[in-house]
Amino acid sequence: MSILSKSTKTIKLNSGYSIPVIGLGTWQATEKGAAANAVKVALQNGYRHIDTAAIYGNEEEVGQGIKESGIPRSEIFVTTKLWNKDQRTAEDALTTSLKKLGLDYVDLYLIHWPIPLKQDGSVDTEWDVNSTYKSLQKLVAAGKTKSIGVSNFNKQQLERLLADPEVTITPAVNQIEGHPLLPQPELFDYLTKNGIHAEYYSPLGSTGAPLFKYELVTSLAKKYNAEPAQILISWAVQKGAIVLPKSVTSSRVIDNLSTLTLSDEDFKALSTLVDNEGVVRNVNPNWGGPVFP
Repeated sequence: MSILSKSTKTIKLNSGYSIPVIGLGTWQATEKGAAANAVKVALQNGYRHIDTAAIYGNEEEVGQGIKESGIPRSEIFVTTKLWNKDQRTAEDALTTSLKKLGLDYVDLYLIHWPIPLKQDGSVDTEWDVNSTYKSLQKLVAAGKTKSIGVSNFNKQQLERLLADPEVTITPAVNQIEGHPLLPQPELFDYLTKNGIHAEYYSPLGSTGAPLFKYELVTSLAKKYNAEPAQILISWAVQKGAIVLPKSVTSSRVIDNLSTLTLSDEDFKALSTLVDNEGVVRNVNPNWGGPVFP
């Protein structure tokens, strides 16, 4: 029987840099002091990967947590994201994010959604997300980010991006919702084929961890003497994804870094849960029509 151990595994990105496979997600960590404390606790207990975004409204606290942790900046992989309304002005947006984070550079900068928005929140139909990505390429050359990538892109959007002759840097990652009820096998295989790593947010099923209600998940947790979250995170790591569990509860933050190896039978059971329960997508905003029709 596999025993839980603190993960130190990393994956080498196509940019040449290594990223820890488990990172602390900070989405919805908006209560005063919550993000700073979660980041500090995470880094002091073995995490070396922190994920945030401009729209989360907590970049200042993430920076505070990094500073208070006492961990050298060079040991930490930091990701932030470009918000939809800023796609025409990516350099200014990253400069603002860096100031809030208190950093000179980030390790990974992502286009948060493939939907450019105007300042009034309507879809900017006169702007092409490929142009946004090409502006991110310049930020690598400027030393403001080491790697670039995308988030919430589907296969068709990626195909169009990679077919653009002016796109000279393949995205390092595509950050997508990922868990046993949203494995997205076709997209996952496409990413793998093109040297792009899948990065899973909401690996527990988003707010309230709805995947915990499934008997398979709870029974495997008992079998392996682990928490349900650790089972789900271990499944994603074993699948080959980078995983971003989020919590502001110190004990859960610490627990989520420990993983185990599932037996082939148990890994398959989790991988086929969707066949019986159906696809469940928890994050699906609507900007003039659903992003994921």
